[in-house]
Amino acid sequence: MNMLKTTLLMGLLTVLLVTIGGALGGRNGMTMAFLLAGGMNFFSYWFSDKIVLSMYGARQIEETDNPRFYGIVRRLAQRANLPMPKVYLIDSETPNAFATGRNPEHAAVAATSGIMRILGDDELAGVMAHELTHVKNRDILISTIAATFAGAITYLAHMAQWAAIFGGGRRDDDEGGGVFGMLFMAILAPIAAMLVQMAISRSREFGADAGGASISGNPLSLANALQKLEMANQRIPMEANTATAHMFIVNPLTGGGLMTLFSTHPPIPERVARLQDMSRTHSF
Repeated sequence: MNMLKTTLLMGLLTVLLVTIGGALGGRNGMTMAFLLAGGMNFFSYWFSDKIVLSMYGARQIEETDNPRFYGIVRRLAQRANLPMPKVYLIDSETPNAFATGRNPEHAAVAATSGIMRILGDDELAGVMAHELTHVKNRDILISTIAATFAGAITYLAHMAQWAAIFGGGRRDDDEGGGVFGMLFMAILAPIAAMLVQMAISRSREFGADAGGASISGNPLSLANALQKLEMANQRIPMEANTATAHMFIVNPLTGGGLMTLFSTHPPIPERVARLQDMSRTHSF
C-alpha cells in the first residue's frame, strides 16, 4: 500500500512539473522541465550521498574506532541480508541518524555522537535497523528523486513569477498559460510539490519503522528510542538543512502547530502507537 501511494504521489509530482513547464513555455517548456529534472536527478543519484555526508562533517569509522556502533550495524546488516554499509559518525550533541547512498551496494549509515550517549544497545539497534530498512527498500533513492522534483518545480515557479512580471506570459494558450495562469501556477505549484514530497517521506518513515522493528526483533526498543530522540531534539535542536531534514529518523527541525502539516515525518506518538501495536500482534 505504501509503494502504491508513493507511486501515485511521484506521478503527481511529474504532472506538476510538466504543467508548470507548459505554463512557462508551452511544449518547449514541458521539454525543458523534463530535461531539468533529468539532469538534477542524474547529479543527485551519483553525488547526493557525498554531499550530505560532507555537509554534516561525517567521519567514516571502522570497527576499531567504535566497536559498539559498528558491531550493531554489522549484525543488523547480516540479519537483513544486506551488504555491509559504510559507517559514519557525526560530532554533534543532537541525537539523530540517517542513511544515504544510491543502492544497497553503495550505502552508508551515519549517527551522531549524541545518540550514542542517550540510547541503550537495543534502542540503538532499533534505530539502525530503521535506517537499514530505508537502504533495503531503496527509500533513499525515492526520497532523493522526490526532493529533486520538488526543487525543480520550485525553480521553474520562480522563473514563471519573473516571466509573468515582465510580460513573459502574454502569448497564446498553445505557447504558454497567460499571465494570471502563470502566476497561479507559480504560487501554488511549489506548495503542492512540497506537500507531495512530505507525504512521500512520511509514507516511507512508517514503512521503515515496521521494517526496523522486524529486523531488530523488538518494536518497543525502537518506540522507546523515538520518544527519547524527540525529547532530546526539542532540547538540543540540530543545525540542519531543510533540504536534508527528511533523511533523519526524527525531524531535526523544530516547529509545531501549522508547521506539522509541512513536516517530513509523521508525528512521533503515531509512530510509537504503531510500533506498540506491532509488539502485541506480531511474534519476533
